Amino acid sequence: MSDEVPPALSDEVTADGSEPPTEGSPRRSPLAIARIVLAVVVLVAVVLALFQTWDDVSTSLTAVSPAALVACVLLGLGPPACTMLGWRAVLRDLGSPLPIPPAAGIFFVGQLGKFVPGSVWTVLAQAEMGARLRIPRRRSAVVGLVSVALSLLTGLAVGVPALPLLLRRDDARAVTVLVLIALPVLAAVLHPPVLNWLIARGLRLLRREPLERPLSRRAVATMSAWFLGAWAFAGASVAVLARDLAPSVSPAELVVTCGCGFALASAAGMLVVLLPAGVGVRDGLLVLLLGAVMPIGAATAVAVIIRFVTTFADVAYAAIGWLWARAHRLLGTSSDESRFS
Repeated sequence: MSDEVPPALSDEVTADGSEPPTEGSPRRSPLAIARIVLAVVVLVAVVLALFQTWDDVSTSLTAVSPAALVACVLLGLGPPACTMLGWRAVLRDLGSPLPIPPAAGIFFVGQLGKFVPGSVWTVLAQAEMGARLRIPRRRSAVVGLVSVALSLLTGLAVGVPALPLLLRRDDARAVTVLVLIALPVLAAVLHPPVLNWLIARGLRLLRREPLERPLSRRAVATMSAWFLGAWAFAGASVAVLARDLAPSVSPAELVVTCGCGFALASAAGMLVVLLPAGVGVRDGLLVLLLGAVMPIGAATAVAVIIRFVTTFADVAYAAIGWLWARAHRLLGTSSDESRFS
């Protein structure tokens, strides 16, 4: 992550709700160029690996039944919706209640920022769009960063049972113990009193005004519940494909490899902030996890289809959100603004 202060934290909405003047965009930094190069290298590696196993993968792809594919797509629409509702709950708690249509417009269009190499583009995009509804940028930025932290924490918590599949038995035991120790520490950091102190401290260091109200326990619990629901939908979408390609896999193995495994692989992808949407990392780990209970060709096919389904869900929701946001002037340079109570 860059050491520069994100505009979402450094800028505020003026008293009349209009955006302050902005300066010309700075030149692309060496770190930004490195991120793009790294993303290209990983994408090339993924394509080459897929090409080398294409015979097995293509056979598995054609073996997926239409019913399993439809079920996978429908279940894949659940995680973005759950995530948006969790984000909306915290935004409401901080003083910016939004009906679902504008919340979806801001959240889903901003989510496309995760496909850009870097780690703050989603937060910045949501903050800029939210400013047109007179949501202070610092408030949007705090909600976005809390969302990332809780998504990572819940993903790691759900993914712990899948760790032994990636490691030797002795290593797995040690790593699992470390993760189980780390999770309470992360949970303590996200405990509302501690989290509110960290937010206030961060805003003070950035010389920004404090939030008008602190985060409540109820809001953090609500967001966590929605995020756990998102992981459940995602794991079920993987399990549908895995069961279709490997009918002999037991329900317990499906839960560990698909439910817990997908959450663990996704959390690992989130930690590699230089790569867009965890591309390569999530897919590779998912193949390794699924490979424990099915042929590697079938596991790769599942990872490929899941990448397509999750991308389709993000783009489909973003298209709907874009249409709404465009109609209400949340995009572009128009000075007209909509406002919701």
